[in-house]
Amino acid sequence: METQKFSYDNSIVRAFLYATLVFGLIGFTFGLTAALMLFYPELPEFVFGTDDTTIKSLASGNIQGLINTHGAFGFGRIRMLHTNTVIFAFVCNIVYTGIYYSLQRLLKTRMYSDTLSWLHFWTWQFMIVATFVTFFMGINTSKEYAEHEWPIDILIAFSWIIFGINMFLTIAKRRVRHLYVAIWFYIGTWIAVAMLHIFNNLEVPLSFTGWKSYSAYAGVKDAIVQWWYGHNAVAFVLTTPVLGLMYYFLPKAADRPVFSYKLSIIHFWSLIFVYIWAGPHHLQYTALPAWAQAVGTGFSIMLIAPSWGGMLNGLLTLRGAWDKVRENPILKFFVVAVTCYGMATFEGPLLATKNINKIGHFTDWVIGHVHLGALGWNGFMAFGVIYYLVPIMWRTKMWSVKLANWHFWLGTLGIIFYAVPMYISGFTQGLMWKQFNPDGTLLWKNWLDTVTAIIPYFKMRFVGGLFYISGMILMIVNVVATVRQGSFQKEVPAEAPALANIGNKRKEGEGTHLWLERMPVLLGILSFITISIGSSIEIIPTLSLKKSVPTISAVKPYSPLELEGRDLYIREGCNACHSQMIRPFRDEITRFNGKNGQYSKAGEFVYDRPFLWGSKRTGPDLHREGGKNPSSWHYKHMYNPRSTSAGSIMPRYPWLIATNLDRSKMVDKMKLMKNAFDVPYTKAQIDSANAWADNQATKIVKDIFSEANDLKVAYAKRPQGELEKKEIVALISYLQRLGTDIKTTEIKTASTN
Repeated sequence: METQKFSYDNSIVRAFLYATLVFGLIGFTFGLTAALMLFYPELPEFVFGTDDTTIKSLASGNIQGLINTHGAFGFGRIRMLHTNTVIFAFVCNIVYTGIYYSLQRLLKTRMYSDTLSWLHFWTWQFMIVATFVTFFMGINTSKEYAEHEWPIDILIAFSWIIFGINMFLTIAKRRVRHLYVAIWFYIGTWIAVAMLHIFNNLEVPLSFTGWKSYSAYAGVKDAIVQWWYGHNAVAFVLTTPVLGLMYYFLPKAADRPVFSYKLSIIHFWSLIFVYIWAGPHHLQYTALPAWAQAVGTGFSIMLIAPSWGGMLNGLLTLRGAWDKVRENPILKFFVVAVTCYGMATFEGPLLATKNINKIGHFTDWVIGHVHLGALGWNGFMAFGVIYYLVPIMWRTKMWSVKLANWHFWLGTLGIIFYAVPMYISGFTQGLMWKQFNPDGTLLWKNWLDTVTAIIPYFKMRFVGGLFYISGMILMIVNVVATVRQGSFQKEVPAEAPALANIGNKRKEGEGTHLWLERMPVLLGILSFITISIGSSIEIIPTLSLKKSVPTISAVKPYSPLELEGRDLYIREGCNACHSQMIRPFRDEITRFNGKNGQYSKAGEFVYDRPFLWGSKRTGPDLHREGGKNPSSWHYKHMYNPRSTSAGSIMPRYPWLIATNLDRSKMVDKMKLMKNAFDVPYTKAQIDSANAWADNQATKIVKDIFSEANDLKVAYAKRPQGELEKKEIVALISYLQRLGTDIKTTEIKTASTN
């Protein structure tokens, strides 16, 4: 058979590799900044200015500089920037780096289209930059790992589809008959992420000329769709494609074949089938239907088997090559990465069980768990791939093996100093929240008691982050030096015989899976069906059955001012620290509800688009915040939390007090809620929206002045009606509304009216 000559395209691989390095450093810097702010909340004041004489500042001695930032550097926005940069910019770019490199060589063909490759690269990088701009501006949806607003969601979908077209057409023109295991994972990843992204991000724009949109789902329905997406973003963005990289690069670096072909088959099919079911374990003891919680727990426990099958397949590939691990820093990174994958995928199912979840959920234990996977599994796999590729692509030796080893040990110390303190912090939080005195009162009644107890662990976590980012900086130095001493090979000449057409029928003696591996279309269809089974069974019943969310007659739509206040809450990323979900535990009902004794009910969230149940309690739950504190307390708390709550680590929000509320879209928001989502606003309410908001704002300001004479005196010198126009009043209206609809001893549902 005639041998065909062609070349591999290294230039697109180089582009994604450079993007990985740049955005990795930026993402880790955002993370380190967020970690610092959790024990030094005055950081923005130190940088931009403050009126607090106890705090040194780089700026002049007033708070105007901080006000002028309009919250761009607030903790909620920095956290969103950190998570999204690490996931979409660091991990996705290294995945693309590995796929564009390995796919060409596994299929013995160049990528189908250089134009599509570069279109994919630039649209993805543009999406990342657009994310930075919008998040700094407070433009976000608040949905975990899906905070992008609708134009960016469309851009992500477009870029992902371009990537998929290029990948599948490359597979179609391959010169290798059977698809290697890494490619199975690439195919499964593309199908799952496309499905997850599209369905979770269905939203209705307020207008097609603006950024604001509202989720197509509300309350409980939004929660299950979001965590079906959120957990499986971990599964199919942070896990399956990286497993594909493991199956290619680890055997290459070790110069050993994959340990078990059969185990690879079991690993792939069982993982993509089981993983998709596990999302509801993020919603244990919430208002989610009990059957969905049970299904999520069951499949999460089953997830141990395929996950550990993959881990063992990776580690056992090194049989007979462990002597190389001592000398080769690339293998060191891979070994720790796969080990962290095994640890995280054992711990995840444990956290999904109800007994452990009720202690661990909303605590730093989950943060430690997530970062064991992110820093250990994703980070170390990325570092290993980069150290493997750079010497090959630039045709030289690594500039400094010693520096790479230093990176390895700094990174390993960083993981330990990050994860272990977060575990201790999480155990401390979970146990302190639940302790009672003999007389039945909470032992740690003041929320700040638990906050101050874990500050030392926050500091240790920051040290771990410093170790980790220091290693990353050493890697960048090493890569730059290696690149400078080498010679980049843009086009790599190769040759292979053309693929003969032998038909689609299964040959005599050919194994079923071996036959399937030369049928990429069928493999893709079966992957789609496998992934869709769990998705359909969990999602469709919840979305289609009205009875799954009982109506509570007392729950009314938000007033126009409260709707604006809720949007401000989302803008500032408040749900990064505060949950709005009181679980049916004695300690939570006592702590957050007082005498009312009402845990959160599904029917209370029917007008919440998106839901705001949160996933972490740095601050207390707010679902019963309405009426708990006077409006003047909220005003002072937002201006300076430490003036009302000594020892608070909440940042300041003075721009809310200085900035007028933009009401230009308030009526349009009400119309959208009524027309698109059938929220029962009357025409009279919509027509009188501004008067309604004026009256509510006047009432709140009147309360503030009656409660706080110092504020009354301060505003007496200003134009009348000034405070009523400010954003702070809208936010207070929302906070004072939370949980007030069912503050009665009897809850009437639609079926008992």
